[in-house]
Amino acid sequence: MGKNSVISKFEELPKQADDFVEYLYNRYVKPGSKQPSDKPISESPFVGMWKDRKGMADSTEGVRQQCKEQWKRRKLDYGQ
Repeated sequence: MGKNSVISKFEELPKQADDFVEYLYNRYVKPGSKQPSDKPISESPFVGMWKDRKGMADSTEGVRQQCKEQWKRRKLDYGQ
């Protein structure tokens, strides 16, 4: 199906189809949106941004401690 064929069929559709296409365009194509980078995520500027932070030497342990604190607070707040 060629471009002209699609356009002629589109013109026959009700107004809701036009609204839907506009919605899809705004959601997925939006002018000025950045295209995905070909760089691996490991080269992103945010990778390693906390490398010098003392409390983050062991990130797994750090997350574990935060979970413990949140659960303690929840028990206090809800009387569990």
